[in-house]
Amino acid sequence: MRVGSAAWIRPVLAKGDTLPDFQSAHDNAKQLADEGLISIVKVQRQADGLIDAIRIQRLA
Repeated sequence: MRVGSAAWIRPVLAKGDTLPDFQSAHDNAKQLADEGLISIVKVQRQADGLIDAIRIQRLA
């Protein structure tokens, strides 16, 4: 991923990812954002509050 590029991060159901397991991806993304490597552009949640997608932009 190039600097300035944006991407959606989603669980891959074909690989066995589940939405409850994907919640830790948000914590990992926040760590990278705190380090200045990415910017979290948007967090998409389902009606039950579980995160089902995270939009990021690479900064460094």
